[in-house]
Amino acid sequence: MVPVLTAAEIRDADRRTIEEIGLPGAVLMENAGAAVARVVSEAFPRARLVSVLCGKGNNGGDGFVAARWLGPGRAQVYLMGSRGEVKGDARLHMGVLERSGGRIVEVADVRSWEAHRERALAADVLVDALLGTGLRQAPGGLVGRVVEDLSRPGEGPPVVAVDVPSGVQSDSGELPWPAVWAAVTVTFAAPKYGHVLPPACGRVGELRVTDIGIPGEVVAGTGPALFLLEDKDAAHAYPPRDPASHKGSYGHVLVVGGAVGKTGAAVLAGTAALAAGAGLVTVATASPALSMVAAARPELMTEPLPATGAGSVDRSGLDHALALARARDAVVLGPGLGQDPSTREFARELVRRCPVPLIVDADGLNALAPAGRAPAATEALLRGAPTVVTPHPGEMARLAETSTAEVQRRRLEIARSFATRTGAVVVLKGQRTIVAHPAGRAAVNPTGNPGMATGGTGDVLSGILGALLARGLDAWTASAAGTYLHGLAGDAAAADRGEESMVAGDLVASLPRAIIKVSPGRR
Repeated sequence: MVPVLTAAEIRDADRRTIEEIGLPGAVLMENAGAAVARVVSEAFPRARLVSVLCGKGNNGGDGFVAARWLGPGRAQVYLMGSRGEVKGDARLHMGVLERSGGRIVEVADVRSWEAHRERALAADVLVDALLGTGLRQAPGGLVGRVVEDLSRPGEGPPVVAVDVPSGVQSDSGELPWPAVWAAVTVTFAAPKYGHVLPPACGRVGELRVTDIGIPGEVVAGTGPALFLLEDKDAAHAYPPRDPASHKGSYGHVLVVGGAVGKTGAAVLAGTAALAAGAGLVTVATASPALSMVAAARPELMTEPLPATGAGSVDRSGLDHALALARARDAVVLGPGLGQDPSTREFARELVRRCPVPLIVDADGLNALAPAGRAPAATEALLRGAPTVVTPHPGEMARLAETSTAEVQRRRLEIARSFATRTGAVVVLKGQRTIVAHPAGRAAVNPTGNPGMATGGTGDVLSGILGALLARGLDAWTASAAGTYLHGLAGDAAAADRGEESMVAGDLVASLPRAIIKVSPGRR
């Protein structure tokens, strides 16, 4: 997992590097600006003219260094303010730039910007070195006007942002005011919250994290609570198989779901569990639905449960379901389960009493949420065995008794809060799915695409997580690995089928490619 830092944490890392390691701030700035220049040249090798737009702070200092490395014949520098307002290391590097032949155009105010704007934006590439990680309010005045001019997608030359696109808050994914649309963002030492959380992550473009001399142990020492998932997190779930292993070595998953008319959800979850490496999968389903489940996939075993008049699982099947659970390594509850009152009671009691690791999804989650005058039953999640819940934003809103809009606005905070309150690992689905641990740490998943916004993809995820829990992974590790693989399979399916035509079964078919990708040399 890659640490994701707040503005305070990166400031602390800078300070420790300067004071304890002994690397001067001017050297860190030199390394940062050189990295920006290198990325500009790599990403836009044919760019002959680069406009570097500099603020008066350290971000602008990085811009001065980048301009020097690009060369005075290639870079034209616009300072939003006067030379006298530039202080510290940024002032040092401004002087170095000018003594190296660079020319700086001072832009005093909005009227001055309007006079220079056409020439500045006529470059092949823009470098946004206006504002850094310390932004707390809407940029105003001259800088606000420049940011607004660079906040219209598809207009003007591509932008390479220094550290964060100006207008993006380092500590939040929110976008309450205009922000620069970057084609590439070059950040230093570690990603920041605004790089990885939506909707702000949509302004970042390609994110390049560069080493400027801040040691990894210093970054870790800041105590980050947010991480970005990577290939390694999924690869850890798939060590080489023992040649003497057998189907019992890889866990037995029980999927409880599949009411009449919703059997596909249970089949998708069960099939995904098999594709994710479970040795055995049994689907326990309402008796009228059993023949449909059994016919859908011959590798799935089935068990009948008593049914309500509507064809979903009845409360009277609880003891049998618990007996089945005790003989398995993990349970997936909810895909296509149904929402009859008797079914909801069945689900709540199964959550409370299930003795093995449990994934609660879909109608399993709906059974825990308040309905009508019935209170929420989320206390059922306070279990002794590991628990993972996988809500989409609407389900999360019902569980947390808030609105879907509020969940989307405060995804990280709400996922963390619910995990802490219930003791369950929360996988809050959506763009940049959040995986939250009860202890407060969380991870952001960078894989996946809009083509996955189709029925059944959540069932595939629950099946993958069930397989990894059954194989013996702890709830946090399984959730991180499974979420990453799920999105990676979606990306592979989109590459083959396109986002518009993708269906959930395509993710199951693409899972082998995803597993091979994260585990080179495996077949």
